[in-house]
Amino acid sequence: MDEEQLADLHRFLADYHRRLAKEAVLDVVQQYHSDLAQRLADEAALIPRRRAIAQRLREGEQRLRDDGE
Repeated sequence: MDEEQLADLHRFLADYHRRLAKEAVLDVVQQYHSDLAQRLADEAALIPRRRAIAQRLREGEQRLRDDGE
């Protein structure tokens, strides 16, 4: 699974939990699903940023190895 598919999955799950929150009768259940939906949405937004950071780190390590040889 690539990063874009992972972000799409997180967005899908966030939407799913938002729907569950709207349908929930108990406040505690509604709050749980709302919080989970927000965390999943936040995670989906961070995936591309984390990928870019990891790529820069890999490139930096590769440069260090290349300079050391």
